[in-house]
Amino acid sequence: MKEKIYTYLCTIPKGKVVTYKQIALYLGNPALARFVGNVLHKNPDETLYPCYKVVNSKGCLSSHFAFGGIEEQARRLEKEQIEVVHNRVDLEKYQYR
Repeated sequence: MKEKIYTYLCTIPKGKVVTYKQIALYLGNPALARFVGNVLHKNPDETLYPCYKVVNSKGCLSSHFAFGGIEEQARRLEKEQIEVVHNRVDLEKYQYR
């Protein structure tokens, strides 16, 4: 299941984000959202698997982003032209569907 999560991350286009629940639904079980978060926190290759593109269902960034904290996650998203306001992204505008 971990490999499916990491593979899914590679499909997210530049300038888009997904939610933990969205990945859990991709896995077939919306109750796996917390599991997805735990897997992403142990991401073996942050460059290959862009976990910074994952936010919660309200568009909020992770306060415990594993690769430099919330400020680093915001910086990486902004580098892809994703606007971050008060540590949140607009899912209507940026969510990959």
